[in-house]
Amino acid sequence: MGALRLVLGDQLSDGLSALSDIREGDVILMAEVAEEATYVRHHKQKIVLVLAAMRAFAERLRTSGHTVRYVALDDADNSGSIAGEVRRAVKDLRADRLIRTRCGEWRLEESLNALADTLDVPVEAREDDRFICSADRFRAWASDRRQLRMEYFYREMRRETGLLMDGDQPEGGEWNYDAENRKKLPADQTLPRRKRFPPDASTKEVMALVGDRFADHFGDLDGFDWPVTREQAGAALDHFIDDILPGFGDWQDAMANGEAFLWHSLVSTSLNLGLLGPLDICQRAEQAFRNGSAPLNAVEGFIRQILGWREFVRGVYWLKVPEYRKRNALDADRSLPWFYWSGETDMACVADVVAQARTHAYAHHIQRLMVTGNLAMLLGVHPDEVDDWYMVVFADAYEWVEMPNTRGMATYADGGIVGSKPYAASGAYIDRMSDYCAGCAYDVKEKTGDKACPFNRLYWGFLERNRKVLRDNPRLAMPYRTLDKWPEERRAALVEEADACRKSLGATVRA
Repeated sequence: MGALRLVLGDQLSDGLSALSDIREGDVILMAEVAEEATYVRHHKQKIVLVLAAMRAFAERLRTSGHTVRYVALDDADNSGSIAGEVRRAVKDLRADRLIRTRCGEWRLEESLNALADTLDVPVEAREDDRFICSADRFRAWASDRRQLRMEYFYREMRRETGLLMDGDQPEGGEWNYDAENRKKLPADQTLPRRKRFPPDASTKEVMALVGDRFADHFGDLDGFDWPVTREQAGAALDHFIDDILPGFGDWQDAMANGEAFLWHSLVSTSLNLGLLGPLDICQRAEQAFRNGSAPLNAVEGFIRQILGWREFVRGVYWLKVPEYRKRNALDADRSLPWFYWSGETDMACVADVVAQARTHAYAHHIQRLMVTGNLAMLLGVHPDEVDDWYMVVFADAYEWVEMPNTRGMATYADGGIVGSKPYAASGAYIDRMSDYCAGCAYDVKEKTGDKACPFNRLYWGFLERNRKVLRDNPRLAMPYRTLDKWPEERRAALVEEADACRKSLGATVRA
């Protein structure tokens, strides 16, 4: 035979670099392996999503005339790892070389690099060109900068792509319309109906397999309805652009009890699998602005999430790993409380986000950052445990996108590489952006005591506890000026209050 071409579960793209020059006699290898389902104990729906999408993509390749060697999870000879399946295929098929696209995660890239040294055939590892900014391009951008800030990277990407540009100036005269995207959801606002995708026969087979093999993993299977084909992903994008995007800008930061999706795009699962391309998505959104069907604040905010934030965190990841995985700038040393898994808490906001994660393997960015991430940081949870939780519970989670968000944005464990300050907030923020507090057992107006909102009890103690690291951060000047006006006894009492709250919530010191 000719070349063996490896396609991974998050590389389900027609234009994948490993397939760009495929020819007769080449064989495409795709493998469902236990190692990728269990290196963290992924949500059942995440495993179903990847396996069902892989099977659909393999069929798409066969229909296009390609030869596919597909190893199912329950195949008797399945070695259980990508490296093992590559080795087995090279031997069985007598391939003359291996061609692959570089992995999204450092862990697997290292594994396949080590494998290459042991194979008897040459290995070509090609760049993953499905991103707007290559890792090398990001490295060049970052090379002469004292600080890495998404806003300046985003502006450069706008200039390079021409997205939302008016000549050499940003459309509308401003680069960023985030200030217009922070409205609280009115109580009488009609919520949009969202297009979902009930599982077909093939996906139901995968659901049964996953339910059997991974019964003890987090999450429910019954409600699975994520897109698993390119056609479904395209339909989800069409629905968002045509019906949802106009309201996205106003309410993208809003939260509502029992409402998982609101005006969010829900395309991140398809985008991170490779079923959609980032530049195509951004161009579709821009066209909605150009034809007058969506306002500028909505379109700019959405494009910033992809062209700005997604591309930025991927660049940071590949710039900083593997060292980045060890960062713990605030010396956080607590265990993640059990309610992050069970949802058994009187905090209405946290209970709702955990319920959404269990049911849908999803929560939107403000719920991730300002509810679960903010709380974990205030509690002082070790970043390893925060990383693990986010990787487990969300269907769109891959280490390259999740770790810079959790270790950088959510917990400040990276010491300011990703975010310019810790996104610490008291209960007032959640009260302003949601209806959670009205039905909560805790009182968001109370600052101390067992009945007070835990975010309030934790906030000032967090700042005082981390004074040495955070005091000189210019974006925290105001709260530290407030702290500095208080006597030492009061500041000590704030730390004691926070420690009592941490203990009551089960954030104990790790063994």
